[in-house]
Amino acid sequence: MPIATTAIAHLRLTVTDIERSRRFYDSVFGWTVYAELPPDADAATRERLSFLFGGVIYDMGGTLLGLRPVGTGTFDPDRVGLDHVAFTLSGKAELDRATAHLDQLGIAHEPVKDIGVAYILEFRDPDGIALELTARK
Repeated sequence: MPIATTAIAHLRLTVTDIERSRRFYDSVFGWTVYAELPPDADAATRERLSFLFGGVIYDMGGTLLGLRPVGTGTFDPDRVGLDHVAFTLSGKAELDRATAHLDQLGIAHEPVKDIGVAYILEFRDPDGIALELTARK
C-alpha cells in the first residue's frame, strides 16, 4: 500500500555562507525563525541542536525550511537533486507586489510569466538556488 502523505514537513537547502543566505531569506521572505543555535548556548544545548549544523530553520506557516552551511560548491539544476523550490502566493496581485519587493532589494528576477495554469516569478538566492513564486489561476 502506498504511503499517504499530506504535505511536505520540511526542506533543507545547503548554502555556502549562512550569514549571507540569512540576510537574503530574511529580507525576501521575513519568515519566523523556528530553530537556531543561541549564541550563548551551553554544551548540552549545542549537542541537542547539533542537527542544525550551524544553520537555521524557518517556519513558513506550517512547513519548515532550513538552511545548512556546507562551505563550498555551486548549485546546478541540471544535476540530480534539486531543480528549484516554488512558493505559493495567493494571486497575481501578490506576484506583482513580490516583483516590486525584489526590485526594491536589488534582487534580479525574470518577469512574471503566464504558464497557462498559473503565473510564476523566477529568481535565485545568493548560491544560485533557483526559487520561484507561483500563483495558480
